[in-house]
Amino acid sequence: MAGVGSAAAGARAARAAREQVSSQWRLIRIRFFRHRMAVAASVLLAVFYFGAAFAEFVAPYDPRHRSVEQQYAPPQRIRLFDDSRPAAPFVYPLISELDLETFRYTYQIDRDSPQRLALFVRGDPYELWGLFPSDLHLFGVRGGRAYLFGTDNLGRDLLSRVIYGGRVSLSIGLVGIAISFLLGIVLGGLSGYLGGAADTVIQRIVEFLRSIPTLPLWMALSVALPRFWTVEQVYFGIVVILSLVGWTDIARVVRGKFMAVREEEFITAAVVSGAGTQRILFRHLLPSFGSYLIASLTLSIPGMILGETALSFIGLGLQPPAISWGVLLQESQRIHVLAGAPWLLIPGAFVAVAVLAFNFVGDGMRDAADPYTST
Repeated sequence: MAGVGSAAAGARAARAAREQVSSQWRLIRIRFFRHRMAVAASVLLAVFYFGAAFAEFVAPYDPRHRSVEQQYAPPQRIRLFDDSRPAAPFVYPLISELDLETFRYTYQIDRDSPQRLALFVRGDPYELWGLFPSDLHLFGVRGGRAYLFGTDNLGRDLLSRVIYGGRVSLSIGLVGIAISFLLGIVLGGLSGYLGGAADTVIQRIVEFLRSIPTLPLWMALSVALPRFWTVEQVYFGIVVILSLVGWTDIARVVRGKFMAVREEEFITAAVVSGAGTQRILFRHLLPSFGSYLIASLTLSIPGMILGETALSFIGLGLQPPAISWGVLLQESQRIHVLAGAPWLLIPGAFVAVAVLAFNFVGDGMRDAADPYTST
């Protein structure tokens, strides 16, 4: 036991010696990969963004394909046993029948015709990114349709619509935070570095924006968007609205860091050597706490996703035929529909999982960027 303990102590000492000569970014990477929840969340987000980027290929069907006889079809369970014997994954098809009293379809499981799930199945034609025509899908069933998440009121496959909706909802977080990042760095940097009148004016603007309740402000700005705008125009309008509100948090972080390091010796040396304000801001100040900015940005993305979901859910954001997680949740507002088709809340579960994943990644980045974190 003593030998094992001394070997472990020697390994820790060797690791500490290697880390003492490592660069800052290497130390951040080492600490981040020790945060298991952050790593797992990063993998999950990578899967989400892969599905969003290649939605045409990953989704089993065209998200706008309607099947009149499959309205509000319940989710089909993936089965791994056929008559108590292990089998390849399959589903039992649904037989629909119109109820003449309620004029709604009822469904029975057809256990005589199991459908095998397969990879790389030919199905609905599409154009990947509008450039590459194909009809190959990642998975599906041959000779039929399987609704793993059920269908909506028009008989459209909910799983395909959730995958396509992730393209809008997840990308809004990235595009919106990019604009907020630019505004926050420029305005927060000028406020913290110049001080004086510039700091007073910028901070009063920040305080004014932060004093307004976020949701009413989003609603007021979204109502101002013209009703005749296309889906793409409304998308970028929503991004701008979320960014105009979201830059204040980043500006506060940048201002505080600038005020903390602007009197450091390396900044004084840059000023004495004749470096301009722009060079000092972007070549000396920002790199000194870039890791903290990355952590702050990661924690800000969920706010953008939730903002788009909230606006679309209440009907002030994106509207059909656009597909986003917020748009998909619109139908769940009707209680009588939700009572008979609770699977319409599945897009909300994806929103929750994505937000939690970003929070775990942000926590991991924040801990990794902290120089006082134990390694």
